[in-house]
Amino acid sequence: MSKLPDVRGRITYISSHAKQENLYAVYETADRRYWTELAKCNQQEFLKSGTEGKCIEAREFIIALPESFPNLYEPDKLLQLFTDSFKEKYGMECVSALHHNKRKTNYHIHLIFSERELLPEPIEKTAARNMFYDEQGRHVRTKKEILDINGEIRKGCKTVKKGEVYERNIFTAKNKLFKQENFVDEVKHFYTDLINLLVKDDKEKIHVFDSGGLYFATKKIGKNNPKAEQIKTDNEMRMRWNREVDRAIVSGVAETEIQQTKKEYITDRIRESLNLFGNKPERMGSIIMTAVAALALVVSKVLQKARELSARLFDTETVQPPLSQQEKDIGREQPNNALTSNRETESKAQTAENKMPQIPPKPVMSAEATAYPKLSKICQELNKQNGIIFDAERERNALELERDSLKGLARLTKKGELQSKIDRKNEEIDFLKIGLSGIAKRYGFKTVHDFYKDFATAKSANAEYQTKADKWEELYGENAQKQEKESVHRRLQNYQRENADWQSESTIQRKDRRTR
Repeated sequence: MSKLPDVRGRITYISSHAKQENLYAVYETADRRYWTELAKCNQQEFLKSGTEGKCIEAREFIIALPESFPNLYEPDKLLQLFTDSFKEKYGMECVSALHHNKRKTNYHIHLIFSERELLPEPIEKTAARNMFYDEQGRHVRTKKEILDINGEIRKGCKTVKKGEVYERNIFTAKNKLFKQENFVDEVKHFYTDLINLLVKDDKEKIHVFDSGGLYFATKKIGKNNPKAEQIKTDNEMRMRWNREVDRAIVSGVAETEIQQTKKEYITDRIRESLNLFGNKPERMGSIIMTAVAALALVVSKVLQKARELSARLFDTETVQPPLSQQEKDIGREQPNNALTSNRETESKAQTAENKMPQIPPKPVMSAEATAYPKLSKICQELNKQNGIIFDAERERNALELERDSLKGLARLTKKGELQSKIDRKNEEIDFLKIGLSGIAKRYGFKTVHDFYKDFATAKSANAEYQTKADKWEELYGENAQKQEKESVHRRLQNYQRENADWQSESTIQRKDRRTR
């Protein structure tokens, strides 16, 4: 967000075809007289306050748009949507322009907005007595204070007679919201959400950088910037930290531990540097490199513990004996061998045969659970790359130990050779770390951290689906239905067998009665 000391000049600049090579549209929510009166009001208030510096007449946002938008939306309608959205949210008048840079690689909107609202009716103040003002427009008590040595009113001074209007306000006071620290972040999130609603390709969706997060933002190098080399070097250090953060996440280092390392070795040390040496941007590089080394040490310890634990688990792993047939049969429904009567048995058998349980629909995988297999493969690729980095670092550390242990003549003859190997190994490690961060970007993720957030969501959704699916299979699956049918069949067989025995017994009893 920029502060504008000359709002009328800035409006002319962004809206002029003569000054802008690629100007596509201009949109205003108020006519130009509004901005003239606004500038006048701000200048008057600034003079009255006696504040040093420049008067801020308005403020400006520059909103970068995806490069697909020129082919998707008409410039006039697109610009009106973004401008009216801002006015609707904050209630301030705006003027905006839609541009492309000279090489047509940066499609963007300039949005200028007022910090004051127009009053429904002007507020006028009338002088109760003669009033006097000096050259700066400040009110003085007596006429004598604005007279020169000849008794004449000095040039630039003025008087307001009793009954005349000495002050007329048509604007409210400046809205304090626009000076708050979180306002810019609020607008960034607001326009990010709007842009993401308009993009057609998910790969073009953008995210607001979290300044309090794990990563560092890199700075844009403007054209003909005198500090271009310094910013470039600073950006390289920031990217080193970001790559080490990616590696720490892949290695399983807790976010809280990464955040603590950033605070202890970067945030706190920058604050100390500012207190001791003032603003020294060149010290940023050494501070970040120290933090990178500290985080790399944390990663190394975590990976070493993980490998040791994996080795112990592999050595002590035992194969569980298979379940016996008797154990498999535990819990299965046994046939009812005792029938109280022919009618009761027949009733139970018919009920078991005819009244089958109603089967609910099989669980369906959610979109997050469906993505899990693909994300799991990406995770395996990241872990494989991380293992290669870990092995390369162990080789580098071994070379450093060998170099440091040299004595006597060997220290003079072999040190240079070992140092060359260490330098080459460091270059290899840096290249591998760039590749680690590149894996996530290759699959459409802005950072490794973003990938792992999606991966965790997909993993949880997949586990939930598997639990539901296993439960469904256990209760209503093919095996469960087969067992239910076998149970019904056994009941029918028992019924038929018991019925035959009952009929045989009844026949014998009838013969006995006839014999008697």
